[in-house]
Amino acid sequence: MIHPRQPQWRCPPQVVFCSTVAPSCDVVLQYKHGRPVLAVPLPSRQESCLFFLRPMLMTVGDLIHDLQREDPGVTSASVHTKDGARVANSTSIDSLLDKDFQLLINDAVYNIHSPEREASSVSSEHVVDVEDMKHMVQLLHTALHLPDHHLLKERQLLERLDGLKQDLSPLEQVKAQLARSAEFHSSRTLWTGVALLSVQGGALAWLTWWVYSWDVMEPVTYFLTYCTSIGVFSYYVLTKQDYVYPDAKDRQFLYYFHKGAKKERFNVQKYNELREELASVEEDLRRLRNPTQLQLPVEQIQSQP
Repeated sequence: MIHPRQPQWRCPPQVVFCSTVAPSCDVVLQYKHGRPVLAVPLPSRQESCLFFLRPMLMTVGDLIHDLQREDPGVTSASVHTKDGARVANSTSIDSLLDKDFQLLINDAVYNIHSPEREASSVSSEHVVDVEDMKHMVQLLHTALHLPDHHLLKERQLLERLDGLKQDLSPLEQVKAQLARSAEFHSSRTLWTGVALLSVQGGALAWLTWWVYSWDVMEPVTYFLTYCTSIGVFSYYVLTKQDYVYPDAKDRQFLYYFHKGAKKERFNVQKYNELREELASVEEDLRRLRNPTQLQLPVEQIQSQP
């Protein structure tokens, strides 16, 4: 028996429309246990992931870094305002939550609505309490670990002080010899000047009373005085200092000292650096061992008489 052939009904072909516009959806930001929680759909895992935000400690860059670390498929992420302006990565989350914003992940755009700040944000009194608590924890940590830190720091400073003294010991001996030699030569220069002035005075007296008269020697003494004035002014032109006897003696001392240091190959710059470092280490040790100056800044200590 042949059954009649039933007509076959065919479904009309479905037409799929594709759009090149990035998909957009709304993401609601909620507060849980006093902290904002952002549920973001991850592109690779096709599921939402909760991100607990810390408004006062996190920035936009931290949020983007957490997104990329959670899902390696997040190749590009950025935060924009409702007007389309990009938000800098250094912007804090607390400032970002003041208004609604957009989160761009790859090609997807998510509109995020910020809740009311009055009901969710941390009050200023609570912030002050948190800061006080942080300060209390810091003081407690200091009280528990400061003595050990002081002992370790003092040991390090004493080791550094001993090393500097060993390095300075041979240099101090050479410096003492150079100082004695420079003092001897500078003193000899002064005594030579005294001897020359004495000889000059005696010669002028002998020429005035025994050889010539005062009428002849008066112009000679005038020109000698004028030449002395020229010499003093030349000293000022060359050294940019007044001709004061203590300063002139110190200048002669330094001249002979550096001359001897160059002859003995004494490194004056290295010696000065070691002395400055030694003084700095001794000052640190003094501050470390003095409890009244331990918490004071360096500028305040140096300003004290």
